[in-house]
Amino acid sequence: MAEDSISGPPHKPGTGGWPTIRYFNKETGLEGANYVKQTDKAMCEELGDEDRMFEYVMEAGNTFLCSVVDFSGTECDEREIEYIQRMQSKSAAERTDQISRLANMENKSMTAELKQWLTKRKRILNQLVGMDTAGEEL
Repeated sequence: MAEDSISGPPHKPGTGGWPTIRYFNKETGLEGANYVKQTDKAMCEELGDEDRMFEYVMEAGNTFLCSVVDFSGTECDEREIEYIQRMQSKSAAERTDQISRLANMENKSMTAELKQWLTKRKRILNQLVGMDTAGEEL
C-alpha cells in the first residue's frame, strides 16, 4: 500500500548515492538509520566482504553470538569466557577505556586472527558497557 511506503522523509532513498542502505531496530524505530561506511571502499565492495557484512548485521541488530549474561549455552569460546570474566571485575570507566584503546588499534596492521579477536573483545565490552549504562546486574 502506498500509505505504508517509507520512501518519503526522513528516508530519502538515493541521497548520497546508490545503494541506499538503511537499518531498522528498536533504537531507530520506524525512521531507521543510514548505514555509515567503515572503509574507503565502494559500498558494494565494503558490504560484499562477508566478514564486514556480518559485522554490520551484528552491530545494527545489536546482537551477539557470545552473551556476557549467560555464556554457558552460547557460542562463546574459552578465550571469550576468560575475557568476559576478567572484564566483569573491572569498573565501568575501565571498560570504556578499553573500548577506546581497542578502537585506536583497529586501523593498525594486524593478522586476520588478531583482527577477529579485537572485534570479539569490542563486542564483549560493548555489551558490558551497555549493561553499565542501563544499570543492569550480571
